[in-house]
Amino acid sequence: MKIINYKLLSIVFLSLVLVMVTSCVDDMDITPNDPNSFLDDDFYTQPGAYEQAIAGVYGNLQLTGLQGPGSSNIIGLDAGTSQYGRGLMNLQTFSTDEALWSYENDPGIREIQRNTWSSLNPIILGTYSRIMVSVAFANEFLRQSTDDLLNERGIPEGERAEIAQFRAEARFLRALAYYHIMDLFGSAPFYNETIPVGSLSNQVLDRQGLFEYVESELLAIKDDMAAPRNVDFGRADRGTAMMVLAKIYLNAEIYTGNPRYSEAMEYIEMLLGSGYSLASDYHNNFRGDNSSNEATNEIIFGIPSNFENSRSFGPTTVMTNGGVGSVEGNNDAFGLFNPGWGGAIRLTPQFVEKFDGSAFENDARNTIIGENRPLQITNISNQSEGFVLVKYTNINSDGSNPQVDTFSNVAFPMFRLADVHLMYAEAHLRGGGGSLGEAVSLINELRLRAGGETISEGDLNLDFILDERARELYWESHRRQDLVRFGKFSGSQYIWQFKGGSTSGIPTSSFRNLYPIPAQSLSTDPNLTQNPGY
Repeated sequence: MKIINYKLLSIVFLSLVLVMVTSCVDDMDITPNDPNSFLDDDFYTQPGAYEQAIAGVYGNLQLTGLQGPGSSNIIGLDAGTSQYGRGLMNLQTFSTDEALWSYENDPGIREIQRNTWSSLNPIILGTYSRIMVSVAFANEFLRQSTDDLLNERGIPEGERAEIAQFRAEARFLRALAYYHIMDLFGSAPFYNETIPVGSLSNQVLDRQGLFEYVESELLAIKDDMAAPRNVDFGRADRGTAMMVLAKIYLNAEIYTGNPRYSEAMEYIEMLLGSGYSLASDYHNNFRGDNSSNEATNEIIFGIPSNFENSRSFGPTTVMTNGGVGSVEGNNDAFGLFNPGWGGAIRLTPQFVEKFDGSAFENDARNTIIGENRPLQITNISNQSEGFVLVKYTNINSDGSNPQVDTFSNVAFPMFRLADVHLMYAEAHLRGGGGSLGEAVSLINELRLRAGGETISEGDLNLDFILDERARELYWESHRRQDLVRFGKFSGSQYIWQFKGGSTSGIPTSSFRNLYPIPAQSLSTDPNLTQNPGY
């Protein structure tokens, strides 16, 4: 399987559009960075123009700005707070028991990992804004690829089928963005390609409305997308659309109040029969060549990263460098020539406990390093306290070292088949159908792949699944969503270090199951209302 051309992707992204945002992107005010680049008919009459343009839409998931990895095309936000995957990492991972960021002087991170954020938090603003930029880019592609414009530009009939598929992918990327908004924030202004550029939308979708929109879009486009595993790595296909459908149905009781587990199981079973397969080596999903090694059989949707042509301070760069321990200096294990960011990311004791016991001594997923380290963290800035782990590494599956410096070559695995295995077991236990025997078998496939111990039918319950999801999917931006679905993100059912701001952890209010709408967004869009509690 090929991967998206990184050089093409980055060049097109950098010349795509300049999103002018003074506080947020609610008005979707898009102006061309170069009047002769993206919005010019001359561009679209060139061979391969629409392929380049859709690559630019995908580019928003990885890149942040026009001037390299340290820049952001969202005015007022830096690259560290405005990268798509890093926003997911900050809000889905650092707000939970999975990770602690040592540098709490970085704007916004202290409040995120202590669950004390407000609507003024810059990380929340950056994530909301970047996701809405994806909506804007997708809409612009759709505006530029209508049948009328294709006719005006004399686009040959032989290219129309591919462009139609690109349009389905653009609609998917827009639906994916609204899925993330629904999960994290619960409401957003609605924009599609029919709303003129620069106009303020007069329609705001609440969580129910977002659910209905995302569901309807995915159902409408999935059959227009390529069959699973029949596009370049990094592009969405029918399997990716089915994965998001399975996700929204699994979480429907949270999003809408109505359980949809049988629908979740329907798409889970479709995915299990769609030709994906587990990589034989768990670690290959997180290595420097995971966009070309056997992991491409397992990764249902990955965000490419390349240290030569598409550098960013995205999640895999952060987690590769951040996994280097201050005590261990284990940068060689990551394929880094620089010393990494020694001790930047550490683990709460509650996450470490998920791997306690002899059953996990030989489990490949247990990459925790605790020797010469205290388990408890009394001072987040003390990087020698707390255990660390090795998950993402630039070293390739054949053991070769690509000899990179700071940036990561590891694609971010947004969705993996392993998650589908776990979703089957959960949907079954929640009444969605399937069989107990198949649920246990799918869990045991993951455990056998990792070299761990298998379970029996009597071991399978919802508490087990939540812990097993942590063991299999940590640092993949699923944890907050999982804890919310299991009723353990807020409240007192589950306490971890620094939850609620206390060193030992305290209960938090249920309104924190949703992030606030950024204050800047509220100030620019009078149609938006703040989430309760903020």
